[in-house]
Amino acid sequence: MDKDYLPFHPNPSKPAYKAPEGAVDAHCHVFGPADKFPYHPKRKYTPCDASKEQLFALRDHLGFSRNVIVQASCHSTDNAALIDALNTAGELARGVAFIDDSFTLDQLKEMHEAGVRGVRFNFVKRLVDSTPREVFLSIAEKVKQLGWHIVVYFEAPDLEDLIPFLKELGTTIVVDHMGRPDVSKGVDHEDFKRFINFMAENDNVWVKVSCPERLTLQAPDYSDVVPFGKKLVETFPDRVLWGTDWPHPNMKSHVPNDGHLVDVIPEIAPTQELQQKLLVDNPMRLYWN
Repeated sequence: MDKDYLPFHPNPSKPAYKAPEGAVDAHCHVFGPADKFPYHPKRKYTPCDASKEQLFALRDHLGFSRNVIVQASCHSTDNAALIDALNTAGELARGVAFIDDSFTLDQLKEMHEAGVRGVRFNFVKRLVDSTPREVFLSIAEKVKQLGWHIVVYFEAPDLEDLIPFLKELGTTIVVDHMGRPDVSKGVDHEDFKRFINFMAENDNVWVKVSCPERLTLQAPDYSDVVPFGKKLVETFPDRVLWGTDWPHPNMKSHVPNDGHLVDVIPEIAPTQELQQKLLVDNPMRLYWN
């Protein structure tokens, strides 16, 4: 583990908010354990181990039923820890893999059998080396044959440049963490309006209203992020997902309490109908259909 790496919360609170029956944590990770699933030699960071057993225990503690486990950059294209977790969870988990253009359709079909339903393209420059866009388009052509979607991770200032490329992908796109807006600028800033307009004009684009802990300027109070999540949930109720982002890799400001994160949900999805769509109906439609 990197010396400045903050391990996940050892004893998160029990949420005051009770999630609806069948709720899905649609963005979380497994790391290692390194002695069984080594981290990639060219990784940008070395996390603490965060096992499938710990993830599933957290799921139960928070009152959730299912997980969508997303491959993180520290394991790169070695999806073994992810596949292992999916095989253990069975129908209670689905996965988002990280692949390169060397993966064959047969390999992807094997991953589909294990529960993978999407791939992640990471455009955050501090986390990954740049990949030619032709490679992403080639991968997109392969995964479309399996009905998979593409999860994209970028920072708000980069969206304008990415929009033409994202439109080329030609499949369902899921944007991580609200497109990482700068919350100090407010929901009416041009950057966030651009993202809202992008979703409004492209009904194949979904968004995860996750990670207030990464976006807030006043941790552990996430009230400055709530207006962004609420705007997205109320504007696009059928294309929003929510997740913990456990075990919160590369947090610098504080160690998030996962119970506290769950308690933010009714602030961004204020009605039972919106909560049902956010936590159950939408993820089930995208990942379990």
